[in-house]
Amino acid sequence: MRVLLDECLPVELAENLPGHTVRTARQMGWLGIQNGRLLQLIAEAGQFDVFVTVDKNLPHQQNLGALPFAVAVLRVRSTRVTDVLAQAPELLRRLPETKPGQAIIIALPA
Repeated sequence: MRVLLDECLPVELAENLPGHTVRTARQMGWLGIQNGRLLQLIAEAGQFDVFVTVDKNLPHQQNLGALPFAVAVLRVRSTRVTDVLAQAPELLRRLPETKPGQAIIIALPA
């Protein structure tokens, strides 16, 4: 699966998604771009199956239904490496269930 990591996520997450091609917003030159425009750029690029972010409001603020990729929202305490990497196994497990135009929420049990 081709995965794009949002700019707020640590690059170490890419190393914890074996078997997937992972790029970052930084690598794509998409730093500082607002959500609506960013989603449009991702769609136009046609290079990704899933966009991973921690922006829990994104699925409610944007029309995801027409997108040619899925969105995975990580529910984390912070974007520190340890907090994000704690979600990596669950993200890895759930990536195959993603479908274009839909969002999945990845959250550890409380």
